[in-house]
Amino acid sequence: MIFLSKWIKACSLEQVKEGQLFGFVSDDNKILLANLKGKIHATDLICTHADADLSTGFLSEEGVRCPLHLSVFNLDDGKPQNLPAEIPLKTYNVKIDDDEIYVEL
Repeated sequence: MIFLSKWIKACSLEQVKEGQLFGFVSDDNKILLANLKGKIHATDLICTHADADLSTGFLSEEGVRCPLHLSVFNLDDGKPQNLPAEIPLKTYNVKIDDDEIYVEL
């Protein structure tokens, strides 16, 4: 079985300033963009523990902290750093072209 990936335009780079979180939906995909120290990361938007919107969470060097139960997810691999979350977020490849952010689904 072959899965074909596709790149989707998420938003402009201007919309995700350093230290900010940005959530968006494309078809059935709910994606979180995080700008940590100038690097754009993309993960699932919804916490794997309790369906919270991570774009309303908190960004730190440890990752993104869920606003509901305070689990922190690593932005590089999606792994939760503390309980109650135990299931990692899916992470996505990101590219920037002409000041636009694209995510590979």
